[in-house]
Amino acid sequence: MAVASAAPGSLFCKQLLFSFLVLILLCDACQKISLQVPSHLQAETLVGKVNLKECLQSASLILSSDPDFRILEDGSIYTTHDLVLSSQRKSFSISLSDSKKQEQKEIEIVLEAREKKVPKNRHTKDTVLKRSKRRWAPIPCSLMENSLGPFPQHVQQVQSDAAQNYTIFYSISGPGVDKEPFNLFFINKDSGDIFCTRSIDREQYQEFPLYAYATTADGYAPEYPLPLLFKVEDDNDNAPYFENKVTIFNVPENCRIGTSVGKVTAIDLDEPDTLHTRLKFKILQQIPDHPKHFSIHPDTGVITTTSLLLDREKCDTYQLIMEVRDMGGQHFGLFNTGTITISLEDENDNAPYFTETAYSAEVEENRIDVEILRMKVHDLDLQNTAHTKAVYTILRGNENGNFKISTDPKTNEAVLCVVKPLNFEVNRQIVLQIGVVNEAQFSSAPNSKSPSMCTTTVTVKVKDRDEGPECQPPVKVIQSKDGFPAGQELLGYKAYDPETRSGEGLRYKKIKDEDSWFEINEETGNLKTVKVLDRESKFVKNDQYNVSVVAADADGRSCTGTLVVLLEDDNDHAPQIDKDVTICQHTQDFAVLTPMDADGPENGPPFQFILDNSASKHWTLGTKDGKTATLRAKQHLDYDYYDVPIIIKDRAGFGEKHILSVRVCDCTTPTDCRMTGKTRERDAKLTNVVLGKWAILAMVLGSALLLCVLFTCFCVTAKKTVKKCFPDDVAQQNLIVSNTEGPGEEVMDANIRLPTQTSNICDTSMSVGTLGGQGVKTQQSFEMIKGGYTLDSSKGGGHQTLQSVKGAGQGVTDTSRYAYTDWHSFTQPRLGEESIRGHTLIKN
Repeated sequence: MAVASAAPGSLFCKQLLFSFLVLILLCDACQKISLQVPSHLQAETLVGKVNLKECLQSASLILSSDPDFRILEDGSIYTTHDLVLSSQRKSFSISLSDSKKQEQKEIEIVLEAREKKVPKNRHTKDTVLKRSKRRWAPIPCSLMENSLGPFPQHVQQVQSDAAQNYTIFYSISGPGVDKEPFNLFFINKDSGDIFCTRSIDREQYQEFPLYAYATTADGYAPEYPLPLLFKVEDDNDNAPYFENKVTIFNVPENCRIGTSVGKVTAIDLDEPDTLHTRLKFKILQQIPDHPKHFSIHPDTGVITTTSLLLDREKCDTYQLIMEVRDMGGQHFGLFNTGTITISLEDENDNAPYFTETAYSAEVEENRIDVEILRMKVHDLDLQNTAHTKAVYTILRGNENGNFKISTDPKTNEAVLCVVKPLNFEVNRQIVLQIGVVNEAQFSSAPNSKSPSMCTTTVTVKVKDRDEGPECQPPVKVIQSKDGFPAGQELLGYKAYDPETRSGEGLRYKKIKDEDSWFEINEETGNLKTVKVLDRESKFVKNDQYNVSVVAADADGRSCTGTLVVLLEDDNDHAPQIDKDVTICQHTQDFAVLTPMDADGPENGPPFQFILDNSASKHWTLGTKDGKTATLRAKQHLDYDYYDVPIIIKDRAGFGEKHILSVRVCDCTTPTDCRMTGKTRERDAKLTNVVLGKWAILAMVLGSALLLCVLFTCFCVTAKKTVKKCFPDDVAQQNLIVSNTEGPGEEVMDANIRLPTQTSNICDTSMSVGTLGGQGVKTQQSFEMIKGGYTLDSSKGGGHQTLQSVKGAGQGVTDTSRYAYTDWHSFTQPRLGEESIRGHTLIKN
């Protein structure tokens, strides 16, 4: 099956009517190229397209040897007028020249006219066809986008080799036929001619992969499906446009020539890498337009500076009207415009300067922390930035530190203050030289000149006034020994009158003496100790004790001074240590001793540790650094308390004896100590001694409880001589016995019912003596029943009866009464248990 070329198209230059086949016959691409074309060609018709760069990379001149054809820069070949190929072939050459490299090459173009073959029909009587083993060879076909018709427009013709002898029917499928976009292409089933029904937008569809089918009348396919690829040739129908609608670039002022400002970018929706998307940039206008400061690279869109005169103080913003054009910037290319804003960044290229060349001010002597002058400066740089923030300096005249100058953060003014008193008698006038610079460093741009610091002079006049006494120096230091006794006199603080240069007539007063060590002589200012001076006092810091003194004249003017008493250390404190030590023998068999000495370093460590002779048999004591010691037992000891005498001396040999209470314990940490053996016995003895009075109280209460029970038993057994003590329904009552001392909760009716016969003496005593007139919280209960007495324990004790106590085989004549001996044998052991239990509760 073969593919025929396209038929002649419309009269418009942008219409592509045919496809081309580039055949490279030899390895040299510049030798010969063959193109198949229709025999009739109209003017401005695209014949084909060749790759010129494969022949010559950079051609500055492209010429055609035949005036019937013109060649574009991208290799497109167009006819210049209507042309009919009288013969089957027509050839011409394309000349390429490179003026820089002095190269010249030629490409030979051969145009071959193609004839249309008439297919033959296949008869049904013919034998069965066999499918060809070769595949159809598709010829590339292109369609020009935005074609204006007329439609339907012939695109291509496909033919099967079997059509030479048989009737063949053709069909196609794929995008543009039976897929989106539907019905764009159709084929003449008899001739194989393919037509396009409407114009195409390449930006929407770049190509259409179709399949062509050849079948006989009976449905047999003698050929394999033929793949067809219809490419849509780009038409320059999209103008380029700038990517960002608003573009702002920043560049420092005074920058060098060639400084990159920024890069503009544009978008063209046409086919990439063609003339339709080859963009050129150009600056149409600069606002303000004089002088010209910027240029743009036409291909890359990079904007650079072309002048050294970019001064923000003259103009801080420029606008560039830009143009972007396709077709390599040719005049017939499509274009768009845009606006680029360039802002100049401020540089510190202008020095601040004072508004006046000289200033004057006045101040009274002895005044401090007072503002005497404000000075303003001007700066052309950007306001409220480090480029205009002023920094002031006193260059000369402030050798004694009487003045301080600072910057007001709101107004940027210089504020001159007096911070140290001035003396009229010493200096009546002071001349200051003040300079100003910016907080930011001055610009190092090539066209910026480093200016000299702007300076001005300030004349300060000192006004005289009658001042009071002066305390000079403000702090005076005297030395004394640690332990200096009370009642001794020390040299005190001295002030003087600047007018008379003497201290006569001044009166002194102590205003600060934290521990009241001294009393002061009002006339001389000397101090007298009222306590022993102790260097180890909490009021002494760094061996110094401070006393503040006020000196006043007759007019009440005063000054304040500080007297620092520097105490020399005396070795009056022996090293001390914590006397309770725990050795966890389970983890480590030693204890670390860390003594402390309140004296100074010269009377402190290294310490000397000495073990008493009586303890050296069982213990060892060692030290490495002289600050700590290790106490270790020579052999394994029982868990108990041990007294270990040791002597600790400081470096001067002063010390004392300490008795350490060492607790040897089975533990991992001292807080988890668990003592056993003798230690527990020792702790038990200590506990008994402490709780002895409570044991006595428990015994008294137990005796009282025993008497109450005996009295109750007497009433029960007295029936032999007196009237029956209990009513007949006593078997239904409960007798509540409690071992608690205080009253309990009220006894509920369900627990006990009082007798109804109140005239009976035993009944009354039972009600009063046993119940006490109030209910008692039940802890143990006696239940009176015929045939036995039951003791129920609230703690889950056993269940016993009087019958069980009396023993089996003993007869009972009256089940409601028992002899006193029966009650006694039953209650006596339990009274002992209750007494012991009460004693235990009291002890615990």
